[in-house]
Amino acid sequence: MSRTAKDSDSPADRGTGGTGSPAPGDSPGRTARRGPVVAALMLGMALAALDFTIIATAIPQIVGDLGGFAVFSWLFSGYLLPVTVTLPVYGKLSDTFGRKPILIAGIVLFLAGSLACAGAWSMASLIAFRVLQGLGGGALQGTVQTIAADLYPMAERPRIQARLSSVWAASAVAGPALGGLLATYADWRWIFLVNVPVGAVALWLIVRHFHEDSRARRGAPGRRPRIDWPGALAIFASGGLLLTALVQGGVAWPWLSAPSLLLLAGSAVCAAATVLIERRAAEPIIPGWVWRRRTIAAVNLALGALGLLMVAPTVFLPTYAQSVLGLGPTAAGFVLSVMTLSWPVSAALSSHVYRRTGIRTCAMLGIGAAGAILLAFPLLPYPGAAWQPALIMLALGAALGLFQLPLIIGVQSSVGYAERGTATASILFCRQVGQSVGAALFGALANATLNDRLAHAPADIRPGLPGDLDAVSHALEQSGALTARATDYLRRAVDTAVDHVYLGAAAAAGIALIALVLLAPRHFPVHADARGDRDDQDDRARAGEAAPGR
Repeated sequence: MSRTAKDSDSPADRGTGGTGSPAPGDSPGRTARRGPVVAALMLGMALAALDFTIIATAIPQIVGDLGGFAVFSWLFSGYLLPVTVTLPVYGKLSDTFGRKPILIAGIVLFLAGSLACAGAWSMASLIAFRVLQGLGGGALQGTVQTIAADLYPMAERPRIQARLSSVWAASAVAGPALGGLLATYADWRWIFLVNVPVGAVALWLIVRHFHEDSRARRGAPGRRPRIDWPGALAIFASGGLLLTALVQGGVAWPWLSAPSLLLLAGSAVCAAATVLIERRAAEPIIPGWVWRRRTIAAVNLALGALGLLMVAPTVFLPTYAQSVLGLGPTAAGFVLSVMTLSWPVSAALSSHVYRRTGIRTCAMLGIGAAGAILLAFPLLPYPGAAWQPALIMLALGAALGLFQLPLIIGVQSSVGYAERGTATASILFCRQVGQSVGAALFGALANATLNDRLAHAPADIRPGLPGDLDAVSHALEQSGALTARATDYLRRAVDTAVDHVYLGAAAAAGIALIALVLLAPRHFPVHADARGDRDDQDDRARAGEAAPGR
C-alpha cells in the first residue's frame, strides 16, 4: 500500500472524487479530507487529556457530597488501571479490525462512563464508573496516535503530533480552572457531563469523514480474524495486579505487608502465564517482535524511563511550590504548566533537528539536556523565587519535546500499517507503567528522606511534627499551627525531599540515554508498505535514515 507522491487535502489530487475512500495505491488510513478527521482526533485527545486535570480540583466537593474520603484516590487509580492494561489490547485490535471501529467503541465507552459518573450515588459507584471510563480512555489514547500516523507521511508527522501535544498543554492549563469553576458555580457532576457534547462531535466527525478500505484489515482474504482472548485476560490480570500494588503500596498498606507481597507475587505469576500464552497464540496481543526489534525495544525502555522521570515535575513540583515557596494552588499550577507550553513548540521544531542528525541523535540530545536540567533543580537557592523553578520547567519541556516525539515517529515509521497500532500501543503502555513505577518509587524516596529529616529534628521542635509528606504539606498550609522555627525546618525538609526526587528523575534520564546508546540503531529504519515509493525515499533522505528494514 504505497503512499501517493503528494498528501494534499484536495480530492482531485488524491483521485478519490471526494468520496472519502482511498484511491488505489493509498495507505488504507488516508482519507480525502483530513481536516475533519484531525479535528475529531484533537477532540478525542481532549477527552483523555482533560480527565485528570479537571477532576482534581473538584475532589473536595465530590467527597463532601458522596463521602468516601479514605478511598477517593481510586477516582484516579480506577481510571488509570484500565487505561494502562487495555492499551496493548486495543493496539492489536486496531491492527486486526481497523482503527475506526476501535476508536468509535472507545468514544462510546468513554461517554457512557461519563454519563454514569454524573449519575453516581456513592463513592463506590463513582469509582466503578471511572473504570468504565478508563476502558474507553485506553482506546482513545492509543488509537488517536495511530490514526495520526496513518494520515500523514513521516515528514509531516511532527505537525500533527505537535497539534496533539498542544491539546495536552491546553488541558493542563484549562483543566484545573474549568473544574474549579464547574464545582464552585454549578455542580461537580457537570465535570463529567461536559464530556458528552465534545465526544458526540468527535464521534460524528469520525463516522462521517474517516474511511478505511478493506485492506486495513489484517489477515488472508476470507479468513476470520482470531482474537487472543486468553492473552488479553492474562495481560489484564498481570497489569492490574502490578499497578494496584504500585498505586496502593505505602499508601493503603505498608510496602512489605501481606497485601503488597501477594499482589506483586500474583502479578509475577500472571506475567509468566502471559509469556507462555503469547508464545503459543496464533495472533498474540503482544507479539514477540515488539521486543525482538531493536528500534521498538529501545524506545519502549526509553519512554518507560520518561514515564518514571515525569513523576518528579507533575507530582512533586506542586508540593514544592506550595510548601517551600509558599505559593497558592493556582500559582503552583502555573509553575508546572510552563513546561506544557515549551514542550509542543519544541516537538513541532524537532523535525528540523532529526532530519539533519537522525532520530537517535536528536532524542539523545533531548534526554541528555533533560538530565542536566533536572540536576540543576537541587542547586536552586532556598527558598528562592517562583520564576526559578518555572524557568527550569520551561527548559525541561523544550528538552523533552526533542526527546519524545522523534522516538514516537521513528517507531511508527519503522512498521507497516498492519503493525502500527500494536507498536504505538506498546510504547504508550511502557510510558504508563513507568509513571506508575515512578510514583511508587519516588513517593517512597521522598517519604524516606522526610522521615530521616524529622527523626533528626532538634529536640525542642520534634514533638508535634507531622509524620509524612502529605501531613507536612497540610501542616504548612495551616498558618499559625507551627512555630516559625518548626515551619522553616519543615520547609527545608520538603526542599531536601523534592531535591532527592529530582536527582532520581535525572537518573531516569540517564537510563533512557543508556537505552538509546546501547540498543537503538544509529539509523532508524523506515518501512515501505509495498514498494519504496518516492515519498518514502524523500522521507529517508530528509531524516537521514537507512533503507527500509527492521
